[in-house]
Amino acid sequence: MENQSTDRLELAAKFVNNTGAPVFLTGKAGTGKTTFLRDLARLTHKDFVIVAPTGIAALNARGVTIHSQFLLPFGSFLPTREAEGHYSDQYGFFTQQTMARKHPLNQVRRNVLKSIDLLVIDEVSMLRADILDAIDYRMRSVKRNYNVPFGGIQVLLIGDLYQLPPVVKDQEWAVLSRFYKSMHFFEAKALQNSGMVYLELDKIFRQQDDVFIRILNNLRDNRATPEDVRVLNQHFKTVEEIRDLPPAITLTTHNYKADELNLRELRVLDSPSFFYEAVLDRDFPETLFPLPQSIELKVGARVMFIKNDSSGNASYFNGKLATVKSLTPEEITVDLDDSNTEYVLRQEVWENKKYRLHPDTKELEEEVVGTFSQYPIKLAWAVTVHKSQGLTFDRAIIDVGQAFAPGQVYVALSRLRSLDGLILRTRVQTEVIYSDPKVVDFTQGTGLQKELTELLTQNQASYLSRLVQDTFEFESILQSMVQFDKKQESSLEFEDENLREDLPAILRSLQSERENTRKFRNQLLVLLQQNEGEKLQERIEKGAGYYLKFLEGILEKLMLHEVKVMDFSRIKTYQNGLEELELELLRKSLSIARSGRLIQAITKGEITGKMQDLSQEIGQKRQSILAKIRETLPEKSKSSTKTGRKKSTENKTKKTKEKKGSSNLLSIELFLSGKSPQEIATEREFALSTIMGHLGSGVKAGMLKLEQLVSDQAIREIQPMAGKFDSLKLYYEHFNGKYDYGTLRLILFSGEEKEG
Repeated sequence: MENQSTDRLELAAKFVNNTGAPVFLTGKAGTGKTTFLRDLARLTHKDFVIVAPTGIAALNARGVTIHSQFLLPFGSFLPTREAEGHYSDQYGFFTQQTMARKHPLNQVRRNVLKSIDLLVIDEVSMLRADILDAIDYRMRSVKRNYNVPFGGIQVLLIGDLYQLPPVVKDQEWAVLSRFYKSMHFFEAKALQNSGMVYLELDKIFRQQDDVFIRILNNLRDNRATPEDVRVLNQHFKTVEEIRDLPPAITLTTHNYKADELNLRELRVLDSPSFFYEAVLDRDFPETLFPLPQSIELKVGARVMFIKNDSSGNASYFNGKLATVKSLTPEEITVDLDDSNTEYVLRQEVWENKKYRLHPDTKELEEEVVGTFSQYPIKLAWAVTVHKSQGLTFDRAIIDVGQAFAPGQVYVALSRLRSLDGLILRTRVQTEVIYSDPKVVDFTQGTGLQKELTELLTQNQASYLSRLVQDTFEFESILQSMVQFDKKQESSLEFEDENLREDLPAILRSLQSERENTRKFRNQLLVLLQQNEGEKLQERIEKGAGYYLKFLEGILEKLMLHEVKVMDFSRIKTYQNGLEELELELLRKSLSIARSGRLIQAITKGEITGKMQDLSQEIGQKRQSILAKIRETLPEKSKSSTKTGRKKSTENKTKKTKEKKGSSNLLSIELFLSGKSPQEIATEREFALSTIMGHLGSGVKAGMLKLEQLVSDQAIREIQPMAGKFDSLKLYYEHFNGKYDYGTLRLILFSGEEKEG
């Protein structure tokens, strides 16, 4: 990064490190976006995960796919709380309601997402607006912060809108067009009025040819001139002329054309075939394969490296071309283009990763769950424009006479370093040179954005203010504890009185600090506004010392409770909830520990690194607390029940039944006041299915009409089927998952009542 640094790259680093603004980092091919992403771990103090829309894009970004990290169902997301049946009777649509009920996050992914400050999405040109809105809903739910986009975390979007566009089928767009103007990510509801910063990297490292750069810019902006087309077509060659030229890769528009050319040229070679099999270890699904599991090669075959040399010797790079020199069952030797040197290949390893929290330190880390080992080459007489994205060629034969997608001509040409390496198999026609007008409009609209330096100053100021307010407050933890306590009170009451008192004691300790933290925050905000840097640092240092000690005591009490209930059975949900509370306390401790350095760096316009020493200190503190607890905790007295719960009594059962009737009535009253079932579930902190059960009792009692809860079409389709099957599962399968269990239960139950 040092030898490629530009003002824009420095600005990008400052926006990521020193602000909370969503950032769209873009730029023409070869401007350093990938390099910036590679350096991100060193550049930022924030905990982040990297995701991408496809498996190959995720491998290249060294991250994971969006669908695997967020456990999104495959299909189209409708940004509404209503059931998808209100908008379409087709299968493959889901809404906020569907995600919450049918596709919940598991504990591992919840904990990972709770721990991040920054979400990085690479190859964002392929990301659809609806999927970004699905991510937004997931993050708001996980962070329990529904009032701000993505639950308050920063989002860094990286990509070039003039490259691969999002894919949407006609039948999907027929429904999605009711919510979006187009499927490009920038149309997402989550980004409307979000203050997204558009930051375009302006220095091109791939091309140095001024004429070529001008032509590429004009193609990109739909401003190609007749002179541009004339200059390009000077590089047209006939088939006979191409045969006399040194070998070069062909970039074409369709997969079948590339596959046919590669297979035809391989069959022409008069030498035996050798097959090389990939070695798979553990979990590496076929959808992630970067290469075929079996590669067929012959001496004389043209090949292309699809990975950078991981040995550090830089013998090859992604896109480097070569010719197979010799083959044995155990060895592949190639002649590298442009250097005429022989090179003996070794297998490269691709890793399938998942994010997790370290079980001891609770730090965010990558876990390799599977590997794919194979020689890093593929046949390379031809490759599609689509698969050439991210590659660089010194020479290439461009065949884009049948360009069918916006920007294909631009993408193909931008793979080259200069016009000198351009060979056109078909002349460029004016009608195939076009970019998506919506992308052009969006890009041109960013010209109204304020100067980046002004935006940086503005966003740094608001980030500092938010840091002060968010770091030195415990309301969020208090709220989490209250919600956790409410969820447990009706289902779990420990027999041991000391266990019952543990969490209320923690709650009282946190509540006792409310007034202190309010006054302290106000003091810091005044010093910040008055630009009293030294006094601010002094107060933060003293406050951090006090609150870290305070939180250590809270953490010790919570972890002691965790250890006490560790061996109880049938309370997994309770234990998961305790773990989430512990993570919140650890995150709060880390943010307080970092606050002094971070605020000082931002006020000076500097960039802080990882601050790994502080993360390690917090992790070690947790381990020492745990060791101390295990040493001092006496032998557990045997509980009278395996769960440690209080046994139910007849009185308690009666009480619960009485409460249930009033609980149903409250949900019905809220619904009649105009609130949706999802809003009621959120407000009352119940599962949506529970609220639907409450409302179902209202239908049975005649207080509500079935049509108020489900669509007419669902009633028409489901009611006639009442009594046909013995279980809800069979009804669910009959309708191919079109209707969820809650809807089926509600309508079938109602139908029985009417017949009775």
